[in-house]
Amino acid sequence: MSRPSLLRPTLLSAVALLAAAAPHALRAQVPAAPAAPAAPAPTPAAPTTPAPEVGQPAPDFTLAWADASGTRATPVSLAAHRGKVVVVAFYPKDRTTGCTAELTKFRDEFDALFGKDVVVLPISADSVATHTDWAKEMKFPFALVSDPQLSVADAYGSHAPGRPTSGRTVFVIGKDGTIAWRDLRFNALNEGAYQALAAAVAKARGA
Repeated sequence: MSRPSLLRPTLLSAVALLAAAAPHALRAQVPAAPAAPAAPAPTPAAPTTPAPEVGQPAPDFTLAWADASGTRATPVSLAAHRGKVVVVAFYPKDRTTGCTAELTKFRDEFDALFGKDVVVLPISADSVATHTDWAKEMKFPFALVSDPQLSVADAYGSHAPGRPTSGRTVFVIGKDGTIAWRDLRFNALNEGAYQALAAAVAKARGA
């Protein structure tokens, strides 16, 4: 009759130890709450630099450019073309619908729109490697200028909402280096936009 009385304290101690350990065991089995996802980085606001007005000097630039044969050895500089009419055409991105329509029109109607003595400089943020591939595929008769930091687009006030591309703007720069004409919302799918451009180029040429 004495054996049960000897076991009772031992059983009670074991139960107490299990009860004390239970909360720790439960806590170990509960998975940690997942970390809250990081908030997306805010999109940088487009600069507020206004586009140069007609009659103002065109901002100079020096950028890499490429044609169907590859990257041209010497960067293009606007100042190097002083004395010629220059068309600077900012466009958002290679191979997109509107940009393809615009530059294909420039290619197919180059003489009617510009003339052989006019320098045409299409500019986007695409790399020279991308420009080379596209120019080769499309057989463009002009080189494509690369403005990856959008610094030149910013200087011309060619800002796309949300970025990271330029807007679709076209400038005609006269032989004296000033802005002769501009279209800050050039509609690549509107024939009237090309007619206005051709007329502005002809006026700047003195034709």
